[in-house]
Amino acid sequence: MDSTDLTHYKTLVAKLPQLQKEIGKVIIGQKEAISEVLISLLAGGHCLLEGVPGLAKTLMVKTMSDALAMRFKRIQFTPDLMPGDIVGTEILEDDHETGHKVFVFNRGPLFANIVLADEINRTPPKTQAAMLEAMQEYKVTYGGNDYALPKPFLIIATQNPIEQAGTYPLPEAQLDRFLLYIKLSYPSEVEELNVLKSTTGTARPELQTILSDEEILQLQTLTRQVHISDELIDYINRLVRASRPDGSPSAFVKQWGEWGAGPRAGQALVLCSKARAVLNERFSVIPDDIQALAYPILRHRIALNFRAEAEGITTDQVIAELIKTVK
Repeated sequence: MDSTDLTHYKTLVAKLPQLQKEIGKVIIGQKEAISEVLISLLAGGHCLLEGVPGLAKTLMVKTMSDALAMRFKRIQFTPDLMPGDIVGTEILEDDHETGHKVFVFNRGPLFANIVLADEINRTPPKTQAAMLEAMQEYKVTYGGNDYALPKPFLIIATQNPIEQAGTYPLPEAQLDRFLLYIKLSYPSEVEELNVLKSTTGTARPELQTILSDEEILQLQTLTRQVHISDELIDYINRLVRASRPDGSPSAFVKQWGEWGAGPRAGQALVLCSKARAVLNERFSVIPDDIQALAYPILRHRIALNFRAEAEGITTDQVIAELIKTVK
């Protein structure tokens, strides 16, 4: 990277704190969740947000898209939603040149830069699966034709952890395609007080556009160029392998684990650690990046056995033990 490119990238990276500040005008608290969503964007992956109603999950995503000037679409998942409602469908139109009727593909809401899949676990598996190709291949196949999705492309799905009646839990194969599984917690007392004061009046903050879609693509390229030492890659590899009960050095994992994370978890840890370094205006990965991101990356890739569920053991406890065990 020459000096001109380095100066340009430093200018772009310096906009990321501004972006977080801009989102903070509307979203009070949830700083860690906002950072993790931005990490997912920089790493070029998708994320799943889980939190009880009223924690501003939808508003967070909409605010981020406004500050990025990216095309935003929201899909409300319901039990009667069909794959064509997401992907699009063919409609019959008149060809004005020939006078014949032709089928034209009418693109669905999936064709946007940021797609909010709201309450994704409320729709049947058939419709959930319609998003798999888009999440992995960044294209849609319909009628034998491929339709490329716009870049950058980010799917942010939300789900409610407390309401399970009438829901369809995501299958493991689709969960694994989410780069991060982000859990939102209740705001602190001070933050909640600020929410009450700032959202019940007439004042509405005006958001400025901080980054364009082209600049986001450049930052995604920069993310992959961030330096990570061989020692840290080896640490990530050992951390992921230790999550598998067979041969794990952790007695805790052997006792409570059913199966562990696959190679995709290691790839996610490397990429997201690089993205976290960029978000913190660094050009090399440090161990803190890996340990902070181990939770949102591994929590949906580790399955606990029946005994663990009966005892109330959580995947976050297993991850904490992994971080203690693997040096």
